[in-house]
Amino acid sequence: MHIDSNFYLETLSLGEVFLSPEESSHITKSFRAHTGDSLELCDGKGRFASAEILEANPKACKVLIKSISEQEPKPQIHLAVGCLSGGGEEEIAFHAAQLPLAAIHLLRTERSLEPGNSDLGKLRRRMEAKSLVALKQSRKSWLTEIKAPIYLNEFLETFKGNLIVCDQSGNPTIKNSQLSTLNSQLSTILTGPEGGFSPTELETLKSKGAFFLSLGNTRLRAITAPIIALGRLLLPILPKLHDEAQN
Repeated sequence: MHIDSNFYLETLSLGEVFLSPEESSHITKSFRAHTGDSLELCDGKGRFASAEILEANPKACKVLIKSISEQEPKPQIHLAVGCLSGGGEEEIAFHAAQLPLAAIHLLRTERSLEPGNSDLGKLRRRMEAKSLVALKQSRKSWLTEIKAPIYLNEFLETFKGNLIVCDQSGNPTIKNSQLSTLNSQLSTILTGPEGGFSPTELETLKSKGAFFLSLGNTRLRAITAPIIALGRLLLPILPKLHDEAQN
């Protein structure tokens, strides 16, 4: 039997390997796998592997990796979201990490309402867990990284790529030529916290040559805007990315 799901193994190499207790339990209990069943592994770094179960142990499943694919290109799109008040970033990660997205950056902005005196460590770990689930569920080849909180001005100093800022006063349309450019080059989509970016921050972003994108006439929630923006930029090119991955 072939198990119709992906499982995570950080380092892929031909031969016999043991899977983690979490993956082993999932394989044997949720999928009722047995010795001889085949499955697919992914390393979150662009590669897949075909394997066969040698021992269906719920604590340490032993598998034989028979083949490993060529590494697929890393996604070029990043998402940077303003820190929110109620942990909405976790919900954003749950949905966004199902798409070919390189990383999610947490931004500290003038209007961020994150809990005081927090490094957001627990939130990051929960987001990382959501990203790992999304990697396997969506059958992507690259794991979406979750980046530590950083102030907006520091992010703008270190990120070298195109900037797409979601703002109601922005351009409501993107030309196909612009979409191709944004998706073939290092680019990041920026969405603000509750209340959006401040006027000062918007001016700074304009001075950096950012492209301003409107997501419509309605006011979207801070956890909704990133998903809509990703759909606007990524969905038109997903069939092309799929075809390139198959060739």
